[in-house]
Amino acid sequence: MKKSWRISKDLDSNNVSSLANELNVSNIIAKLLVKRDVYTFSEAKTFFRPQLEDLIDPFLMKGMGGAANKIKKALIESKKIMIYGDYDVDGTTSVAMLYSYLTAQNDNIIYYIPDRYNEGYGLSKLGIEKAKEEEVALLIVIDCGIKAVEQVEMANSYGIDVIICDHHNPGKTLPKATAILNPKQSDCEYPYKDLCGCGIGFKLIQAIEQDKDQGLSYILEYLDLVAIAICADIVPMTGENRLLASLGLKLINKNLRPGLTYFLKKKKINVSDLIFTIAPRINAAGRMKHGKHAVELLINKKENEISSKARVIELFNTERKLLDEKITNEALEQIETLSELDNLSTVVFRPDWHKGVIGIVASRLIEHHYRPTVVLTKSGDIYAGSVRSVKGFDVYEALLACSDFIIQFGGHKYAAGLTLEPSKYSDFKTAFEKEVSARILPDQMVPSITYDMEITLDKLTKPVYRIINQMSPFGPFNRQPLFYIKNCVDNGGTKLVGADNNHLRLEIKDGAEINFSGIGFEMGEYISKIKMKNKFSILAHLQNNEFNGNSKLQLLVTDISFK
Repeated sequence: MKKSWRISKDLDSNNVSSLANELNVSNIIAKLLVKRDVYTFSEAKTFFRPQLEDLIDPFLMKGMGGAANKIKKALIESKKIMIYGDYDVDGTTSVAMLYSYLTAQNDNIIYYIPDRYNEGYGLSKLGIEKAKEEEVALLIVIDCGIKAVEQVEMANSYGIDVIICDHHNPGKTLPKATAILNPKQSDCEYPYKDLCGCGIGFKLIQAIEQDKDQGLSYILEYLDLVAIAICADIVPMTGENRLLASLGLKLINKNLRPGLTYFLKKKKINVSDLIFTIAPRINAAGRMKHGKHAVELLINKKENEISSKARVIELFNTERKLLDEKITNEALEQIETLSELDNLSTVVFRPDWHKGVIGIVASRLIEHHYRPTVVLTKSGDIYAGSVRSVKGFDVYEALLACSDFIIQFGGHKYAAGLTLEPSKYSDFKTAFEKEVSARILPDQMVPSITYDMEITLDKLTKPVYRIINQMSPFGPFNRQPLFYIKNCVDNGGTKLVGADNNHLRLEIKDGAEINFSGIGFEMGEYISKIKMKNKFSILAHLQNNEFNGNSKLQLLVTDISFK
């Protein structure tokens, strides 16, 4: 699929030269830092050397004092506490963290993960009934609950106190909980607004521990779970998130959680391993069976039990991948059969599609047909769907305009879920196409890649790489630097590699006559044009390739253009 290339935000040259002088670094590094809102020596120090002492005071978060005191009192009085969390990575890591922390102080703690299919997302009435049955005195809801007005009212009627730890946008009416921890509340003065659910849970633990003589060393063991949640939930890799993820990754590489050793065998674990290896497996439990399987694996320390639980989750993930591929192919076939290739939106339905993977399928369809997408399946007597959008297009607003045909929906700009009556399917499909056609802009219909700067190969040196490497962990708003290199030409060594000869091993030079190696995965189609000595441009990351004890810089190519 053809993509447009765009440079990231414009820079003030005075900011760049000032930072370059203050840090004694090249303009290349100074530009990369300014693009990441690092302007001073102090900010650069925090960026490159995140320390536990840099954590924000948790009591700046509205409701934190009341929440921490309520939990401490419940622990002292041995009152029963239930931790309730969502079935995705953020929710299950949050539950595993709070459960591990609280059970170390009191054994009167239980946890609850809702069933994706019987209860759906958020705080459920079934969960509250379970809390009542278990004679729970305090319910801690994490990674959901900010809109659970009726459910909290129900819990209150049973004499159950509720603490909500959520990072989703609040509605107009807040639940009448004992305490609500959410930096996105309009009157919350907490300076960092982009924590994930597990991050807010960690701040709660920090608040409880802050006044103890042992300081914060006692809670460092939970930072691995926070790092996994941050990476999997795709929250901005800035500020306190970056600090928590950085410290969490150090812990993971030093002392990997027993339940994860089955999946991660490599020496150096990075963000990509958490996103592409750990997160899909944790999510697979909730998608294919039940999220409690993920929690059980994360909290377990018994070696004889861990391997069997890990194997079960691996089976869930294998099943998920097979279903994902099968349903994606069926959906693509449906689009072609219905002759909807020229539509500006995609809406597909089949009654037997697995509800647990339709969100993944929606994302896969966008890779083929770049447009806002809805994938629906049958769920009881109604249709349930997952919605995904393209860069810049607010799908939530489009759904709002189609609300006459929807039972309910929720989500945000780029992802949402909805339910509708079967009789409304055709009307919804027509209305959604109409709304997308009216709202979407031409440049939102073409996938784009944003790069940091144009550069020549002679500027990509080992010292530059060493500093770039220290800019990790990478994620949203702190992406791995991407460079635009033009006037590239084959120096004779470019060839096809891989079992199916579908990858490019590039050997190129540019206008500066510097030779460089690179790898372009799934780019074998370009080999003919390259070998004909056509000039081309590339977008690429700089990386270090270690092989047989040798170390060499190379380019990881993300796109090629022959303009």
